[in-house]
Amino acid sequence: MKKIYGSASEALDGLLFDGMTIAAGGFGLCGIPELLIAAIRDAGTKDLTFASNNAGVDGFGLGVLLESRQVRKMMSSYVGENAEFMRQYLSGELELEFNPQGTLAERMRAGGAGIAGFYTRTGVGTQIAEGKEHKDFNGETFILEEGIFADLSIVKAWKADTTGNAIFRKTSRNFNPPAAKCGKVCVLEVEEIVEPGTLDPDAIHLPGIYVNRLIQGHHEKRIEQRTTRAA
Repeated sequence: MKKIYGSASEALDGLLFDGMTIAAGGFGLCGIPELLIAAIRDAGTKDLTFASNNAGVDGFGLGVLLESRQVRKMMSSYVGENAEFMRQYLSGELELEFNPQGTLAERMRAGGAGIAGFYTRTGVGTQIAEGKEHKDFNGETFILEEGIFADLSIVKAWKADTTGNAIFRKTSRNFNPPAAKCGKVCVLEVEEIVEPGTLDPDAIHLPGIYVNRLIQGHHEKRIEQRTTRAA
């Protein structure tokens, strides 16, 4: 099966449609699929729901899709650093489904494992629990959270072989593996593609069985918060 495509737009061809749900990897601006995000902006697909830890920043990452008004709903755990996100949410233009960070990761992992839902103590007694099923186990109350089953996953890794076996570099792994697994189709962008057998099998973070399409490209990799001190 052909997995390698020449560009982000080619890799997304035939996958995008208005109103779809997309799971996106990354944490802040670390490990985000910036090339695929730009291609979605250029495609003009609208009314999108994104399951992502955050919404990028103004002018970069998922922030570019907010600026182009292509996002209808965010399922996120952190939404700081983005003034346009705040403006749209407060004005009622953007729907927001807040998730505790671990719950969001587990919802993605559950979707990838075919698990419809799970019980967690996180959020009990808060607004997060409103409208959700409550159940007691061993004298403690848990709430039911549903797995995330996305139409498309977009993720970014460091290296992959031609079959899609991928390695993430250090903290850029973050939400990428669970996001990759919970989509019906996964498109992966990487910095380098190598031949099968080049990567140590014990070092693989994402098996190629989860990857449907693969692209290689150059990445800007901005720093979200640059902190320096005098020499």
